[in-house]
Amino acid sequence: MDYELLNQFAAQHTSLEDLLLAEVNEFTSKNHTQPHMLSGHVQGQLLSMISSMIRPKRILEIGTFTGYSALCLAKGLTEGGVLHTVESREATAQIAHDFFQKSDSRDKIKLHVGNALDIIPQLKEAWDLVFLDADKSGYIHYFNLVFPDLKKNAFILADNIFFHGSALDENPKGKSAKAIKSFNEFINNRTDIDKVVLTVRDGLYLIRKI
Repeated sequence: MDYELLNQFAAQHTSLEDLLLAEVNEFTSKNHTQPHMLSGHVQGQLLSMISSMIRPKRILEIGTFTGYSALCLAKGLTEGGVLHTVESREATAQIAHDFFQKSDSRDKIKLHVGNALDIIPQLKEAWDLVFLDADKSGYIHYFNLVFPDLKKNAFILADNIFFHGSALDENPKGKSAKAIKSFNEFINNRTDIDKVVLTVRDGLYLIRKI
């Protein structure tokens, strides 16, 4: 099977980005040294769809990057809903902030800059949806931090669980690939969740607390 052709088909048969998302996408591609970290068109639409199905009141995003995924997730917020997003890098957070200010969801998005492990306990929220897309070595720590505050039947979405295919190797090389492999095994062995792997882009783990 030609996976490049599959990706082209997916993009051609997925709803188009709105103008702001297209702007974020273009800006990131032209100006950021790691544009591949952007969720992008197809995955972004999937995030919007999942959020719109769940209709969450409280979303937590760990790893804002330039704001694309937060803008997608915020589309599904219920009335009075809030999305908290945490970014460790000030310069990148400022880019996201500027895009958020252009969005109709600007009053629903709360951007925090700093260490997520320090910030999240201070939020004191009960989460309906968590999107995990920060440093890969921290995934298990982040999961353990947010899981007690995840509502019953609420969801965690963990991104990059293939890590460019490296996490599928028996003995992956590199700190991040090893961390993702450990995270995947950690999730697969739990009995207090339902989970499914979505093979979109670099892999998504969709996890439901039972």
